[in-house]
Amino acid sequence: MSQPANDIGSAGLEVENTDMSGCEIAANDIVKLTHDKLSTEEVSASVVCPSCGAVSLFIGITRNSFEGKKVVELEYEAYIPMAQSEMKKICWDVRLKWPSVKHIAIHHRLGVVPVSEASVIIAISSPHRSESLEAVKYCIDTLKATVPIWKKEIYETEDCSWKENKECRWAGSREK
Repeated sequence: MSQPANDIGSAGLEVENTDMSGCEIAANDIVKLTHDKLSTEEVSASVVCPSCGAVSLFIGITRNSFEGKKVVELEYEAYIPMAQSEMKKICWDVRLKWPSVKHIAIHHRLGVVPVSEASVIIAISSPHRSESLEAVKYCIDTLKATVPIWKKEIYETEDCSWKENKECRWAGSREK
């Protein structure tokens, strides 16, 4: 299977799980970094499973303002090998914390992301909603804290500013 031209990298990891009937079904972890526009439908469909009654999604989109400044677009950069590795660790941690989770997909866009378009989409399926909802929140919070992806805001005035996530573990380390 070939990757689209703008697909920087995606990695899938199959994990053997047993459903309630005792059937072994391969769980799937998908992490993807791409310059292409993200598709909510594609990400959501990638985690659908007949034994799951819940698919929970988080969609992070570019907003049009920040601290009174009009934002026209964001630009993302990543250290791709480490970003993929950290995203896989997040999937592993989710499986330890919520063993009933079936499929996990984390897609993050790189490059320019215009206002109202998705920068990140996370989808998780599980038999019941509480596990997938909790796991999605954990995923986005941990992604922002640990994955080396950097965001630049570009304003209407043509000024720009690199943003550091407040959740990021290394955010305050330079100030000390």
